[in-house]
Amino acid sequence: MTPNPEQLDFPLSRRGDVLPAECSWLREKQPVARVRTLTGDSAWLVSSYALAKQVLEDERFSLKDTAAPGVPRQYALTIPPEVVNNMGNISSAGLRGAVMKALSPRADGLQEWLRAKADELVDGLLAEGPPVDFRAGFADPFSAALHCKVIGVPFADWRRLMSGLDIAFMTSVRPFDGASLNWYKDLGHMVDRLNSPERTGLLAALAALREDAESAHLTDEMLATVAVSLFGAGAVSTSAFLVLAVLALLQRPELIGYLRDHPERMGPAVDELLRWNLSIGDGLPRLALADVRLGEVLVRKGELVLVLVEGANFDPEVFENPERLDLERAHNPHLSFGGGRHFCPASGLGRLHAETALAAIVDRLPRLRLAVPDEQLVWRTGFIKRLPERLPVLW
Repeated sequence: MTPNPEQLDFPLSRRGDVLPAECSWLREKQPVARVRTLTGDSAWLVSSYALAKQVLEDERFSLKDTAAPGVPRQYALTIPPEVVNNMGNISSAGLRGAVMKALSPRADGLQEWLRAKADELVDGLLAEGPPVDFRAGFADPFSAALHCKVIGVPFADWRRLMSGLDIAFMTSVRPFDGASLNWYKDLGHMVDRLNSPERTGLLAALAALREDAESAHLTDEMLATVAVSLFGAGAVSTSAFLVLAVLALLQRPELIGYLRDHPERMGPAVDELLRWNLSIGDGLPRLALADVRLGEVLVRKGELVLVLVEGANFDPEVFENPERLDLERAHNPHLSFGGGRHFCPASGLGRLHAETALAAIVDRLPRLRLAVPDEQLVWRTGFIKRLPERLPVLW
């Protein structure tokens, strides 16, 4: 049946291994379409590559202002409004420098440390024996380990920090009491770590800023907010990507063999898996700060615009045979890291994380496969990421 964009509810399918059926129709017939969000608000859904790129790069479309009171929403806020554009709200060159240094994938010994951690987790899977849950046994702890190291908290904190993300990244119709309680619980824990003599990484750099005249106005809570935000956004994104990347490979076992035989292709392969990945469960939101024409549609000031990343990343105008997972794809300007001023600052770190994880998996678990039929996977609802609750595997 041909969908009617006037009645289309958003988000689309929550299943992360099948491209939503509406994507190609929307992109071809109505690349800027009216949709109804989870909260019942009206929004424009942008599904072609060219128009998605225009929205992401045009500063008249604001991320910060999507948290303003009274504006149309994709879903209720589950974190304080100031966190939505945290780095934009805190003006300090020293702070920006500290964050960018912490997110560098070229830190001394980081690559070797990551591979050792990946091997340690694979050892744990092998010791437990199949079947095991890949998400709980590898993806979540590996993603948490990287971000604990970067931020400078003990790896022993990983479970409590990751559990907070289950609430922080819920997509709810309405606000709920546990959301703010969850945020301030994690914030308080990070303030304690900021003031711990054992702090390292970003927290040590943030603590030192308190002695800098330019950054002396930053309170412990403001500094800890940076750390909590970076851990949350980074850990949930890298773990969800890794789970769906491994699932894509398990559904095409010949690609595991290809990566094992061609380790030099791991970088381009990760980019293709990023293009293919459907972990972004909702549109990237922007609020129009002025009347702006998008294709044939005039978007009015104050309207909500949602960028459908999977629509852009599967656009045949940009990607040849987009519905083929091609690990040898040469031209791959995907939008999985966003674009414009909000292009993900941790993209290099995310690539290193994924390349290291997948290298360890194809090296040491070359016969890895799903332990259950893929149609039996249970997909999480009401969450910012498309994510299976568990990914049972064997070898």
